[in-house]
Amino acid sequence: ESMEQKRRIQSFLELAVSAAAPTGLDQWTKFLAVKHLKDQADIALIPNVLYLHYLENRGAAFGMFQNQKVFLVLLTSLILIGVCYVLWKLPEGKHFLPLKILCFLITAGGIGNLADRLRLNYVVDFIYFSPIDFPVFNIADIYVTVSMVLLFLLVLFYYKDEDFQFLKWKSPKQQEQES
Repeated sequence: ESMEQKRRIQSFLELAVSAAAPTGLDQWTKFLAVKHLKDQADIALIPNVLYLHYLENRGAAFGMFQNQKVFLVLLTSLILIGVCYVLWKLPEGKHFLPLKILCFLITAGGIGNLADRLRLNYVVDFIYFSPIDFPVFNIADIYVTVSMVLLFLLVLFYYKDEDFQFLKWKSPKQQEQES
């Protein structure tokens, strides 16, 4: 095995380990939501602001794609494959550590909601922010949303175009010339 292959295998092991804890936290909070919130009155954490409210979401974010399980499973799977591709190609070094962490959190969120969809045919949501009547969400949604916002900001203000050269496809001949 080459050094590059070993590095890539290590990246996937890091992904598995690093995504396991956040995914576990998401699944645990959903378990608690089912156990303590299903068929119960809302619990006000901050009255008129933040509530625990049980909801079985058969769609995606903001109620889109209701009852489209196959589509949502395929879409999530494609996104997870894309994240794995980025991690596979991601260069080593502190410069790319923020990107790596965001990939781990996006993966954890994707797996958390995918597990619900496959196991239950819906996603357990339980956090409701009432001042703006925001859709009910869960911990996995927080991982994905916050990560995507941070990724957007990093791409705008931290990374440069040349930092993403590693994502460009190279022919076998180009790869050989670089070796």
